[in-house]
Amino acid sequence: MTGRVARVLPNVTGLDKSFDYLIPDDLRVPARFGPVRIGTIVRVELHGRRIGGWISDIVDFNDAAVDRKSLKPISKITGHGPDVELFELAEWASIRWAARRSRPFLVAASPSRAITSLPPARRTAPVVSPSSPSSPATTELLAAGGGVLRLPPRSDVLPALRSAIAHGPTLVVTPTISDARILATRLRRSSVSVALMPEDWAAAMGGVDVVIGPRSAAWAPCPDMASAVVIDEHDEALQEERAPTWHARDVLVERCRRSGVPHLLISPAPSLTAVVTAAGESGVVHPPFTRERAAWPKITIVDRTNEEPWKKSLVTSTLIDRIRNPDLTVVCVSNITGRARVLACRSCEALIRCETCDAAVGLTSDNVLSCIRCGTDRPAVCQACGASNFANLRPGVSRLREELEGAAARHVVEITGADTEPPAAAGVYVGTEAALHRVSAADVVAFLEFDSEMLAPRFRAAEQAISLIIRAGRLAPEVLVQTFMPDHVVLQAAAAGNPDEVTRVERERRKMLGFPPFGALASISGTGSLELVSQLESNLQVGGDEATGYVVRAADWMTLGGALNATERPKGSRLRIEIDPPRL
Repeated sequence: MTGRVARVLPNVTGLDKSFDYLIPDDLRVPARFGPVRIGTIVRVELHGRRIGGWISDIVDFNDAAVDRKSLKPISKITGHGPDVELFELAEWASIRWAARRSRPFLVAASPSRAITSLPPARRTAPVVSPSSPSSPATTELLAAGGGVLRLPPRSDVLPALRSAIAHGPTLVVTPTISDARILATRLRRSSVSVALMPEDWAAAMGGVDVVIGPRSAAWAPCPDMASAVVIDEHDEALQEERAPTWHARDVLVERCRRSGVPHLLISPAPSLTAVVTAAGESGVVHPPFTRERAAWPKITIVDRTNEEPWKKSLVTSTLIDRIRNPDLTVVCVSNITGRARVLACRSCEALIRCETCDAAVGLTSDNVLSCIRCGTDRPAVCQACGASNFANLRPGVSRLREELEGAAARHVVEITGADTEPPAAAGVYVGTEAALHRVSAADVVAFLEFDSEMLAPRFRAAEQAISLIIRAGRLAPEVLVQTFMPDHVVLQAAAAGNPDEVTRVERERRKMLGFPPFGALASISGTGSLELVSQLESNLQVGGDEATGYVVRAADWMTLGGALNATERPKGSRLRIEIDPPRL
């Protein structure tokens, strides 16, 4: 008896098993759909109800080893879905990010509506003309197999994109949909065919010069892909916040490796992960230092080391000069929510830091200085002078607005991440880092207490701090930083327009502590976390407790993900597993 059997993976939460269905000879296939294949989205009957799913395999009936009479037929062909390469990539990702199931990745790789026909390919075979700015460095990197391109904050990425597009069909991922829309519009003006994800999924599958979109575009179709580009590789928006916490950069690098095509990661300050794992033999390529520095903002460092911080306001005289100038729009930033305290010794005015990893430390109820980043505890004494009386240097944003309004003698608008409406027009704004995303343009961005960013108890604190400066530098030509640590490597690197020193320091520190990319980390929290970690293999290191959450370490990501996937989930558990959590 002849025929074909489709193995269908249901699009149902909690199911990770494929079920066999008969592909009937009289199955109605949409016009112009083409043959049924792996990745095709279908409707089938399972346990008395109709559900959607993806065909994960197709076998001859004789090879299926099942009773034909027991097989239910596929009910309907819904439309096009991810191709076989993305299907296989999803299987890899389910281990890499300990998802146990490939379903979340297949959802990201599928269209948001049924696609039953594809438009014809629209490829213009663009070339880099002498009249269009291009990037020779990009051309060389792609020819060498791909790598990391360091472009300063106020430089244009379009020349690099043009050079990549000349290489062939290109997949581009940006941190936000607004970034993708702007670049898509500019490319279309250059007669380049563009599919903007996720709305242009069908056009992308049909074939265009450029497929571009936010994080989820890492899973977009791109037939005959010749290269892939990640813009602002350092940006945290490229990582999924919900579990599984996959990162678009890592998905694209693996996707390119499997396809044998080059990747290009672009950033003003590439993450250490990009430098170590994706830079290739060419290393990090960047413009000449004079050109690179010219495209960074002006960094004005306000040194507060001679002040008594518990008696002085954050509204310094340098800041007052800016906020009182009616010709300047000033955005003042102070992050409070969810950040560690910054303590200073009342005797010698030194900031209190961890002796092991240099992060800010908090004072526990037991009068112990505790580092959240690396777990080191020590007695509550100043390491500089031995005193034991400390001051907290953290005023709130609302209090700051009142002080700023009094000093500026003009209206100050407060911005928080909870705001949903655009801020009212004003000459001075104050808020958390959300203000950097909500204000469209400014003349000065002032970080009122930047030390809490540089000393945050997170192993990526330095990268996240310089990322804030990058965001500020794109908003305003001047970035003013108030600090008790003017010699900190982040500030010196930003002022020089050269992040090399940050990379060097981070490499040494993370190697010593075994942090990524020199190891793999996961955080596990929620009901049942104790039962889960107790099952883990002995080659994994586990720290923490059920109340605060566990941190699990392994030598590499696949070892970590495989071990977590192999553990049995406790009955009734409500677990959250974050692989490579950005705020750990």
